[in-house]
Amino acid sequence: MFALSCVVAAVTVTLQNPAAQAPTHATRALHGLDAQLQSASSALLSAQADLSTLAGLSGLSGLSALSGLAGLSGLSGLKSLGNLAGMETVFGDIGDVGELTVPATEPPAAWADQDPGDSLYRSARRLLNSGRYADAASAFADLIKRYPRSDYTPDAYYWQAFALYKTADVANYRVARTLLKAQKAKFARASTRSDADALLAQVQGALAKQGDPEGVASTHDVADSARHPQTCSSSDDDDDPRIAALNALLQMDAESAMPILKQVLARRDACSVQLRRKAVFIISQKHTAETEDILLAAARNDPDSEVREQAVFWLSQVGSERAVSALDSILHSSTDEELQKKALFALSQIHGDRAGQILRDFAERASASDDVREQAIFWLGQAHSSANAAFLRGLYARLNSDDLKEKVIFSRSHRHDAANSRWLLDLAQNEREPVEMRKKALFWAGQTGAPMTDLTAIYDHTTNEEMKEQLIFVYSQRHESEAVDKLIEIAKHDPNAELRKKAVFWLGQSHDPRARQALLDIINQ
Repeated sequence: MFALSCVVAAVTVTLQNPAAQAPTHATRALHGLDAQLQSASSALLSAQADLSTLAGLSGLSGLSALSGLAGLSGLSGLKSLGNLAGMETVFGDIGDVGELTVPATEPPAAWADQDPGDSLYRSARRLLNSGRYADAASAFADLIKRYPRSDYTPDAYYWQAFALYKTADVANYRVARTLLKAQKAKFARASTRSDADALLAQVQGALAKQGDPEGVASTHDVADSARHPQTCSSSDDDDDPRIAALNALLQMDAESAMPILKQVLARRDACSVQLRRKAVFIISQKHTAETEDILLAAARNDPDSEVREQAVFWLSQVGSERAVSALDSILHSSTDEELQKKALFALSQIHGDRAGQILRDFAERASASDDVREQAIFWLGQAHSSANAAFLRGLYARLNSDDLKEKVIFSRSHRHDAANSRWLLDLAQNEREPVEMRKKALFWAGQTGAPMTDLTAIYDHTTNEEMKEQLIFVYSQRHESEAVDKLIEIAKHDPNAELRKKAVFWLGQSHDPRARQALLDIINQ
């Protein structure tokens, strides 16, 4: 009867389409670790759920450590992160340096077919959208001159000014300033008015950097207005001209800007929340004697969680020894676990011995919650450091929590080196360890390229059926001929019928001609 069941299984898999899709190899799924970490977490956890019936894939649960980044989602609103080496792997491509405010950048589609200026607007819009800024500015100017009463004219002032600003020519900046002032005087209800205020702040800031007296005075005035509570704006916070003015002022006169920024961060009115969030970024971009202290104060004291978390993040980009000390103090003094997680991530982005040691010390801290310690373990595993690798292997033996042990195993899952593979194989064969931990170690040993000779030897020496099932799955994920040979041997000769059936199943997913021949042999035996 046992023999018959294996024959039936062989017939079933043989009749399947030879190109039938096998479950995606875990190694392919892990490529997501080198892309955006948050989206990789979602994708791999989803894959785990879909393939939950396959032994070994539970090892992907280690990616839950990425959940600690969720609170940093607000950083996507900043358009100035292009200077952060390596951060694109976490947050993706989020823009160029220097534009914290985002006035409208693309004219809307034409909306008035019968308007005399319609065709000219369409032409100007195409030129602007194709990056031909000087030509676009001329076309919008022509529209304003020829059709002053067109429905398109009020916003044409803005679009001409925007096109001139994009040329990065100082003379054009002055013309753009005049246009934006004219729009405000003539068309106070134009749909681009709030965008125009933000653009004017950028233009004035650009001129201020060139020493233009009006630009300097305007930038100081607008930046200074951020000190005090105002009526909440109904417009999008991203087009707040005060942010552009503060950024420009910091670049040209840090001594004047820093006191204003400190007062902005001291505000507690509801209307200042978005301003405070942007202020922590602006401060991080100009390293002064006060930078770390200001960011640390915001991280500790601001009532808005996103301000606190972004202050912690930007401390990592300052990267100084004082920034490391500030982050360490957060780990020791804060009881906010989410903030501690952000501090651990921030430390992981600072490449220095002291930052690494703080992460290692926190991973050992028995008084910290397992949830936060998991984060430390995860980020230690992401660093290509022999010191971290040795530490994590030693840490495993000192841990009592299965969850933390699992995170250590997972943290070693992307390291393809002999020492790592040997440690995972030794752990898999350690009968004093829980079988689930041994299975996870075995799974990741297979994924990290442990020698097939070692993997096949374990099958011959173990008597644990669960471990043998896991090994069959591990063989199925390898491409070496030795893996197919071992599956054929098990399918034909293993005394355990259930194990033979599992080997037959995985042979059915193989494209190796020897596997197909072995199935035919089983059918015909």
